[in-house]
Amino acid sequence: MDTILPFFVLCLTSFFSLTNPLGTMPLFLTMTHEMTEDDRKQIAKRATFVAFVILVGFTILGQVIFKIFGLSSNGFRVAGGIIIFNIGYNMLQARYSSAKVDPGGVKTAVNDISITPLAIPMICGPGAIAQGIVLMEEADGIGKKLALLAAIIVVFILIYVILRASSRLNKILGETGINVMMRLMGLILMVIAVEIFVGGAQPILASIIHAGIDFIQ
Repeated sequence: MDTILPFFVLCLTSFFSLTNPLGTMPLFLTMTHEMTEDDRKQIAKRATFVAFVILVGFTILGQVIFKIFGLSSNGFRVAGGIIIFNIGYNMLQARYSSAKVDPGGVKTAVNDISITPLAIPMICGPGAIAQGIVLMEEADGIGKKLALLAAIIVVFILIYVILRASSRLNKILGETGINVMMRLMGLILMVIAVEIFVGGAQPILASIIHAGIDFIQ
């Protein structure tokens, strides 16, 4: 229990930052400003559900994907750390990450905005998927794996609540409040990204050094 609770908090904070519901809120309001409250509710519900299913699917099946494509978990940590760091850096500047937002896609009236661009890639972007796979790899034991899934469930409940209350939250927080929250979450993400990157780079560098020593000998 001493290790499960900190792991749960890590999962909770990282996924909340990566899914960035406060950053998604302005886009959600813009795309649904002419819709009724019932329509907004349905879009928020569907977007949250679709993103949840995709993230949980990649989190659980990530190791299977590694085996099929012959990928290294350490290599994925390095790549995931770079992606998450980039997202965090852009959030620290209080702007959307170019890896998550496609302005052209927003303007071209897609058939169902709850799936694209809200669920993918706004809520469930490459950073969240990478983090899910990495954390599942690091979750040693059933307790941590359940804590990871519980954290994802809690985060997506919060996402749905925030999207449903987006009109009121936008008035309460204002642009300044939302920017402050985005900067804070961006800083947290950058710290997490460095930890992930180092955790993947160390074994790779160690294997290269050992291979070099063996070659010299």
